[in-house]
Amino acid sequence: MRVLTDLGTYILTMKGMFSKPENWKMYWKEFMHQCMDIGIGSLPIVLIISVFLGAVMTVQTAYQLVSAIIPKTTIAIIVRDSLLLELSPTVISIVLAGVVGSKIASELGNMRISEQIDALEIMGINTKSYLIMPKIVASMFMMPCLIALSILVAIWGGRFVGEMAGIMDPDTYDRGLLMDFKAYNVTVAMTKALTFSVLISSISSYFGYNVKGGALEIGRSSTLAVVISCILILLADYVLTLIMLNA
Repeated sequence: MRVLTDLGTYILTMKGMFSKPENWKMYWKEFMHQCMDIGIGSLPIVLIISVFLGAVMTVQTAYQLVSAIIPKTTIAIIVRDSLLLELSPTVISIVLAGVVGSKIASELGNMRISEQIDALEIMGINTKSYLIMPKIVASMFMMPCLIALSILVAIWGGRFVGEMAGIMDPDTYDRGLLMDFKAYNVTVAMTKALTFSVLISSISSYFGYNVKGGALEIGRSSTLAVVISCILILLADYVLTLIMLNA
């Protein structure tokens, strides 16, 4: 019963943000602010994780392909497709759920507890539209960019480690990256990135916007938002993989 109540409240909260902005300039300013927070703020952790993601994937793939008849280019092919289809979109999104999702939930939760949202509503501002929509739109714009950058950095990380560890030379790695490349895999990766960005931002916004109680509840709502976002990311990952790669 609680799940149905939360689902209904979530739908109503998301529905309430679709209205004509009272002041386009203020909405644009808030959108750019969220883009900076989500994009630039998350950039260091995304780059660090991506480098090690590509490096570990290269070493692990080389360790498993022990047969001499398998060409070295196969390592690059596996690393490329694994990063594109699964690792970068899913792993980075789960990390962003903790970084971005908790920030959104705690920010809105603090505004709710301190009655800032009530004050905005008294002034006639649609707080669902003004506070939630820029966060979701900024997430839809920045998170796919971060994941695309993650894929590129992870591939470079795999190339660098492959050369430093003596696994394969850069030319062989580059040839493997170009072999049997399917542009459709990029579409799959960006579809996952866009879907995960909506899940993270909307769920975090819902829990932050509707928090009740004192300051202690802000932490609980942020934690719950991250946990549910991660669960739904994994579920959506399975569904999208089943639909898009099972043709």
